[in-house]
Amino acid sequence: MSLDLATALQRSTVLYDRERLDHEIRRLAAELDAHYAGGERPLLLTVMHGGLPFAGQLALAMHTDIEFDYVHASRYRGQTTGAGLAWLHRPATPLRGRKVLLADDILDEGNTLRAIRQWCLDEGASEVRVAVLAEKEHDRRVPGIAAEHVGVKVPDRYVYGYGMDVYGQGRNLPAIYALED
Repeated sequence: MSLDLATALQRSTVLYDRERLDHEIRRLAAELDAHYAGGERPLLLTVMHGGLPFAGQLALAMHTDIEFDYVHASRYRGQTTGAGLAWLHRPATPLRGRKVLLADDILDEGNTLRAIRQWCLDEGASEVRVAVLAEKEHDRRVPGIAAEHVGVKVPDRYVYGYGMDVYGQGRNLPAIYALED
């Protein structure tokens, strides 16, 4: 089944508007500034494509000087359920000895973030922290992954907007929506 964006919006409710998301991103930025205060320059790895709006806003809200790169690994490829992990881009920046901050749109079951986090550690990162705009509330999280920094909690429904897509659409919506069952 595939929905066009207009139909999806008609069948959805707004969970968090832009004002609330901006507030939560500023809160996360303050947490991260406190964590990185007086230390080495961290590397912000944006998890593409979904993490792009969140990571950009987070970076602009932080006062800490950060270096940028990105990683692109996906299980969804335009669908609403995940498949095998596909690595589309690995960071060009060496990770050995670096503090890495992974920024992604959502922590759902965690397969993709766990694999990316483990890859960063295997590459020699001295620390890997995870910041997500949203964390889905359910009991299906894979062992070995958690987000140290979470903007908002979302129900166990299909959510989209602010980086997250519905059938490849709606990533640039300025709010988080939940598709009705």
